[in-house]
Amino acid sequence: MLHAVIMAGGAGSRFWPESREARPKQLLRLIGQQSMIRATIDRLGGLVPRERMLIVTTRMLAQPIADELPELPRESILAEPCRRDTAGCIGLAAIEILARDPDAMLIVLPADHAIGPTTTFNKSLGEAVRLVEADPRRIATFGIRPTYPAESFGYIERGAPLPEAEPGTAAFKVQRFHEKPRIDVAREYLDSGRFYWNSGIFVFRAATILDELATQRPALHRGLQAIAARIGAADYPAVLEREFAALERISIDRAVMEHAQQVVVIEAPFDWDDLGSWQALARLAGHDEHGNTVIGRHVSVRTEGTIVHGSSDHLIATVGLRDCLIVHTPDATLVANKHDEEAIRQVVELLREKGWLDYL
Repeated sequence: MLHAVIMAGGAGSRFWPESREARPKQLLRLIGQQSMIRATIDRLGGLVPRERMLIVTTRMLAQPIADELPELPRESILAEPCRRDTAGCIGLAAIEILARDPDAMLIVLPADHAIGPTTTFNKSLGEAVRLVEADPRRIATFGIRPTYPAESFGYIERGAPLPEAEPGTAAFKVQRFHEKPRIDVAREYLDSGRFYWNSGIFVFRAATILDELATQRPALHRGLQAIAARIGAADYPAVLEREFAALERISIDRAVMEHAQQVVVIEAPFDWDDLGSWQALARLAGHDEHGNTVIGRHVSVRTEGTIVHGSSDHLIATVGLRDCLIVHTPDATLVANKHDEEAIRQVVELLREKGWLDYL
């Protein structure tokens, strides 16, 4: 059967101070009236029933997510003992689902993407499922045609066209996965026409991804198998705690996708954005005639290219600013160069070092 795995354990530190450890970006209503995780669940509703959705998150976020999605069974929320990146996250989800469904096929996707329209997205997922059904060893992913030389995304280099793809579907064998590039390399990727942004959305059989982990990362696979052997047993919580903490911390791209031989990429016909930063929010929310993106109450004088995020009951006034980022919350305010968003993570670490944990 078809299952969905939604990865929702990220801290969203680049969205500080709006995003906090106990309420990160996937629980926020950054675009529209829905939280990111609610939008993700609803987007999949026409393809996968609620009882076959599994949300993988942290222990801190398990209850807030349950409160946000009360219609999901409690067993649909899987709490990792600690963060071990996407290889550990996906591996844990795979063994949990395989224990219930030995023939499980998984759609794996993050909880913080902006995607639309839903009908086009679900149709594309259906094509990916068909390609995997045609060859159970296959791993399907989606590539986003780049519109600018992004340094913040990984890239997929396409190879030969896939002859068994449905007419109208652009599907290719994957030549290679590439890490986030320098700006000059990103420009080369854009100009070549052979590269896609890596969407981080995958379709594969649960057994296949575990077989790939056994080949590519045997130690990680042994840890997962030790956990799988105790599912349903009285000592399962203790085994999960011990073995998961010992797993290598590595992404699924580095652990599997860069080495697997049967990965195919479908050119996404749907709109996509990774809400990884305030600038991504600006791309989606749009801007005024001065290039400013404003959410909240704001007046400006000689302000250009600036992102302002506040509330309707607090006025933010700006004078003579250009390319700035201003985020106001009840207990913290951020003022930054919008082109230096990576440094927001340094602010979060400084707060941790100072012991100012109330602001995290």
